[in-house]
Amino acid sequence: MVEKLTNLNLAYTQKRFTFAVTNFVISYLTTIIITIMIIIANPIYDTVFKRLMENERVARFFIGTLLNQEVASVEMLPQEFTYYQKRKQSKEADAEEEVTQLTIFRLDFMATIVTATGEQSKVLIEVQKAHDEIDLMRFRNYLGEQYKKPEKEEKVALPITTIYILGTKLPEVPTACVKVGRVYEDRVNNVLLKARSPFIEKLTHDCYVVQVKRITKRYQTRLDKLLNLFEQANFIGDTEAVKEYQQDPDDADVKVMADILHHIGTDPDERKALDIEVEANRTFEAYFGKQRAIILEQGKTIIEKDETIAAERKAHAEKDKAHAEEMAKLLERISQLEKI
Repeated sequence: MVEKLTNLNLAYTQKRFTFAVTNFVISYLTTIIITIMIIIANPIYDTVFKRLMENERVARFFIGTLLNQEVASVEMLPQEFTYYQKRKQSKEADAEEEVTQLTIFRLDFMATIVTATGEQSKVLIEVQKAHDEIDLMRFRNYLGEQYKKPEKEEKVALPITTIYILGTKLPEVPTACVKVGRVYEDRVNNVLLKARSPFIEKLTHDCYVVQVKRITKRYQTRLDKLLNLFEQANFIGDTEAVKEYQQDPDDADVKVMADILHHIGTDPDERKALDIEVEANRTFEAYFGKQRAIILEQGKTIIEKDETIAAERKAHAEKDKAHAEEMAKLLERISQLEKI
């Protein structure tokens, strides 16, 4: 009888222990999930991105990580620029008003970069964010027209670095982040030069391209952790305005960004500005989405025609070259016969 009671007590104790362990594991896993999965605003939206970059620490981290350089200080210049293209409504409308469509967003910064030798140099950083390459080309054309206008006051020229954030995939570039850099090539001796000229540096510039739709869940380097915040996945709802951030930020700067994005995504006042932009984008797509697709298709057709024309020109040039060589040989032969 005593042995039976002992076995019952042991079984009861084991069940209680198993139950306690199970509750602990469930509680622990729930805590981890809650900790890791937080709601954040999608930083690809203009209102969210601007709010992020207004934080000086975030701006230094963002620019420094993409450029892979130490940024001592950064200052947002008072030239936040949003490019609009205006169109007239159809004639059937009661009044001819201009419809404005948002195409690209730009922020300018003055950054102090620490070079490999420890010296500090000032650089202008242009951050441009566009839906696709068509928007970017329109914006570059606009800038070209602006640069033709005379400056009211003389400004000191500084090297420029441009960061492009694209909401589309460039088919020829399979990576999420790419640097397009300058090289100094000695064309006389066919060697690369290590020297840098302040004059040349101010004439040309490096650029960095981020393709948000190519960002993956890779989470190893600081660049990975920065880009992961911009990953276009795990959305909540159909607007893609907010999403679940499924990482546990182990980098202080990334955590600051995640906290700001969480505040924007959950605070009613911040969400109001974001929702207005979402609705504006929906209206834009309703009016111009079909036209954009047509323009993209036309652009591809033009590129294909240009490539065909270039190939034909190359073939004609090679044929002309061969013909010229044959003529040269014939003239040389005639000259030799005349000497006999």
